[in-house]
Amino acid sequence: MDTRGLSCPLPALKARKALKALAAGERLRVLATDPKAVQDIAALCEATGDRLVASDLAGPELVFVIERR
Repeated sequence: MDTRGLSCPLPALKARKALKALAAGERLRVLATDPKAVQDIAALCEATGDRLVASDLAGPELVFVIERR
């Protein structure tokens, strides 16, 4: 999912909506550029019980991998 250029809290909100469409065990890859996405995505996973598999910085982009539980 590409959320580059979107400001907080939109990356987390779009990720939450996309995660609802996934089956347990499936993964969602989220690209973001807003530095606040680090905290927002972590808080999203804590609230939903989904697992944050990876959180990396790739150049100017943040890359998150979330596993649906």
